[in-house]
Amino acid sequence: MWVVEDLGFRGGIAQTAAVLASTTRLTVGVGILPAGSRNVAFAAMEIATLEELFPGRVVVGIGHGMPDWMRSAGAWPSSPLTLLREYTIALTALLRGEPGPVAGRYVDVAGVRLDMVPGTPPPVVWGVRGPKSLAAAGHVADGLILAEPSTPEYIRASVETAAFDTSRIGRRPPRLITYDIAVVASTDAAARELVRPMLGVISEPDWFPHIAPLPFAAEFVALREHTGSAEAFAAALPAEWIDTLTLAGTAERVRGGIAARHAAGATSVVLTPIGSDRIGWLHSRISQPSCRRNRSIALPARPKTHPWRTSSQRRLRPP
Repeated sequence: MWVVEDLGFRGGIAQTAAVLASTTRLTVGVGILPAGSRNVAFAAMEIATLEELFPGRVVVGIGHGMPDWMRSAGAWPSSPLTLLREYTIALTALLRGEPGPVAGRYVDVAGVRLDMVPGTPPPVVWGVRGPKSLAAAGHVADGLILAEPSTPEYIRASVETAAFDTSRIGRRPPRLITYDIAVVASTDAAARELVRPMLGVISEPDWFPHIAPLPFAAEFVALREHTGSAEAFAAALPAEWIDTLTLAGTAERVRGGIAARHAAGATSVVLTPIGSDRIGWLHSRISQPSCRRNRSIALPARPKTHPWRTSSQRRLRPP
C-alpha cells in the first residue's frame, strides 16, 4: 500500500502508522516525504519507530516536494538536490544507529545518535525526475519512485541515468516503483475516453522528462504548442499515445502494460484508478485470486486529484 503526502491534506507518517496498525501483512510505502518539511533527526525517530513496531513492512520515499507548495511553506531551499542528498545520507546513517554525519550546507545533526534503531533499516527511495537528481539517487538511495506516466521507455531511461551503485556495503537490490493512471473497461476505446481528461496535466513542461524517451516526443511538444490549453491538448491526443501513456484498456491490455513495465525494470507497478467508484474498482480487482499476491494500495491525499492506487509488485531477488 502506498500513501502520499500533499501540503494541506494528510500527513504521510500518520497515514502509514494507521494502515500498518490496521493490517498484519501489508508493506506500506510513503511516496513521498519532502526533505525540507522535517528535521532529519526527528524524521529518523518516526521511521525507526514504525520499523520497530512493524518490522519489514515500511518503505520510505523522500524527495524535493512540489516547488510551489514548499515555497508557500517557506521550505524550498536554494539547492534542493544538495538538501536531498545531505538529508538522505544523514537519515540512513541515523537509521543504522550511527552518529549523524558532519554538518553540511543544510543538514546539521553531527553527533546525534538514535537510542532505538531497527534491526534492519527500511529502504529509502527517492521520488525524483530530473537527470541530476536521478544520477544522485544512484549513489545514496535504495531505489526510485517514478511518477506517472511511467512508460517502459521512461523506466529504462531513468534506470540508466541513475546507474545505481550496487557495490555499497549492505546494498539491497534497487527498488523501482512506477505510477500510472489506470482504467479497465470492456473495450480499449471506452477506457481511453475515461482516462483522456486526466492527461491534460502532462502537457506541462515539468512532465517532459517522461516524454523525452518516447518516439513521438517532438510531435508531443508540437501538439502542446498548437493546442494552447491542457483541456484542448487532452482532447487532441491520438489513441496510440493514450495507450502508451496509461494503463487503460481491456483487462488483457492492462495486464500486458504491467508486464512491459516489469520487463523494463519496475519492481512495483502502481495503478491509479479514476472514476466515481475508485474504492469499488479496487475491491473488485483485489478480490480476484490472480490479484491477491504482491498487490498493494495507496491512499490519496487529495481525493479529487490523487485517486487510490493499487500496485502490482515483482518479488525482489536477494542480493
